Amino acid sequence: MLSSYLRRQYKLVLMLALFAVVFAAVFSLYDLPAEAVGYAAVLCLAIGLVLFAAGYCRYVRRHRELMRLLRNVQEAAFQLPPPSGALEADYQTLLRAVCADRAGIAAAGESARQEMMDYYTLWAHQIKTPISAMNLLLTEETPDRGALSAELLKTEEYVEMVLSYLRLGCDTMDLVLRRCPLDDIVRGAVRKYARLFILKKIALQFHETQRTVLTDEKWLGFVIGQLLSNALKYTPEGGMIRIYGDGETLTVADHGIGIQEEDLPRIFEKGFTGYNGREDKKSTGIGLYLCRRIVDRLGHDITVTSRPGQGTIARLLLHDGPQVME
Repeated sequence: MLSSYLRRQYKLVLMLALFAVVFAAVFSLYDLPAEAVGYAAVLCLAIGLVLFAAGYCRYVRRHRELMRLLRNVQEAAFQLPPPSGALEADYQTLLRAVCADRAGIAAAGESARQEMMDYYTLWAHQIKTPISAMNLLLTEETPDRGALSAELLKTEEYVEMVLSYLRLGCDTMDLVLRRCPLDDIVRGAVRKYARLFILKKIALQFHETQRTVLTDEKWLGFVIGQLLSNALKYTPEGGMIRIYGDGETLTVADHGIGIQEEDLPRIFEKGFTGYNGREDKKSTGIGLYLCRRIVDRLGHDITVTSRPGQGTIARLLLHDGPQVME
């Protein structure tokens, strides 16, 4: 430690040595007695040693304090020793800024990890329902193939949802925007859920829009599929779902149980299921959250209006978003 302190103070030591040489040269030029030179040198050496010892003690104390802080670096907050100058104060300010930034990154990472764990826990519970239903159906002598297909579709939907959730969390979402026929995207989503339309005897009115939109076909199809899935969940058997265009808007309307007025402002929040989801145990609270994030990325917009007992209307405003090179 002494050697490190000497290296730290080598400029001061050299300066004092230079001063001693200057004093000796001046004394010799004036033919002053050697005793006077020796006496002055001894005084300077004594004062220098006292100052050197005091500085070395402060250096040792600060070194030990910093080592103590280093051993407890994992603590949420620690008090640095008082700075000995403006430059050291600047270093301490920089260190605090780095620590604050590190704490922010750690907190964001922990929050993301906890959100992911919460979602996977919810997803695991939700996917058990169709799996259990399929196992129960398979125990019958003549399993209902239609019901099995419906439960299999639910399982596929949950898997697709978790994959979409993971992709949306990446910094580079695989967006490819191009001009796509809107009616073809809608037909693809309808075909996916055709079995549920048949099983629940729900009628579909689809008025072709004859539009092309600048969008990502896969992601917009996912959004329309989620809106259809929600409509099918909450529309009673024998009901009707309508899909039609109105200018730049694509509308999916059902005559289902509707959404409580107090729940409407929160339906796009992650994990929010609302009154209907809690009652029927059908909602994951993720579908509309994913829809909101996707349409934001695509440069579109989505709104939902509803009245309890009368149905729900979801509107996709499909104005052209920013152009992205394929």
